[in-house]
Amino acid sequence: MNLKILYEDNHIVIVLKPAGVLSQAGDIKQPDMVNLLKDYLKKKYNKPGNVYLGLVHRLDINVAGVMVFAKTSKAANRLSEQIRNHEFTKKYLAIAYGEIKEETGELEDYLVKDNKERQAILGNKSNGKLAKLKYSLLGKTKINKKDFSLLDIELITGRFHQIRFQLANMNHPLYGDTKYSDASPNKEFFIGLYAYQIEFLHPTKKEKMVFNLKPTHRYFREFEGLNKINWRTV
Repeated sequence: MNLKILYEDNHIVIVLKPAGVLSQAGDIKQPDMVNLLKDYLKKKYNKPGNVYLGLVHRLDINVAGVMVFAKTSKAANRLSEQIRNHEFTKKYLAIAYGEIKEETGELEDYLVKDNKERQAILGNKSNGKLAKLKYSLLGKTKINKKDFSLLDIELITGRFHQIRFQLANMNHPLYGDTKYSDASPNKEFFIGLYAYQIEFLHPTKKEKMVFNLKPTHRYFREFEGLNKINWRTV
C-alpha cells in the first residue's frame, strides 16, 4: 500500500489513513496504520530491529482522514497531553441524512460504550462519559434522490463512535452508517465521515501545526460547500 505522507520530521509523521485500514492492529485481519508506518520508516531509514511509533489518536476502520503519529516517546507523551487538555483540535466532514435547517449547533450527551456490541449507547451523568461537539452547516444536496446535509464538525471530546451516535440520535445519521440507523443507504460500504483537519502544537518546537486534506470521494464532491473551508497547502 502506498502511504500518503503529508509531513515528517524527527518527532512526528502526518499521514492520510484510508478507509478500510485499522488505526492499530486488532481482532480482525486488516492492514493497520501502525504496522504500515513502521514498515515505511524501517525501509526509508534502513533501521534494524523494531521501530518505535506512538499512536496518539484513532479513526474507525471505515473512516478516512488525517492522523499524526509520534516517532519518539517524548512526542507521544506531549501530544497525548494536548489531547487530554483539549489543546488538540480535530475536525470532520459529515454527510448527514436529511435536511438540517440550523446553520450552527452543539450536541451534548453522555455515552456508554457497549463492548459486546461494539457500539455507543445513551447513558447519563452517573454511568456515561460526556460527549460534546460543535457543527456548522456547509451545504445540502441530493444523493440517490434523498436529501443530505454536509456538516463541518469540531470534536470537543473524543468518545467511541461519538459523531456517528450523536448525529443518529438527532435523527440525522451518517450516510451509509447502518450500525446506527436503517434509514441511511449503504450500497457500497461508504460511510459519510472524513477527518479532514488536525491542529496541535509541535511537541518539541511548540509551533502551531495545522494539516488538512480535501476528501476525494464523489459524494463529498457533490457539495459546493466544501469551498467554504480554507484548504491549506502542506
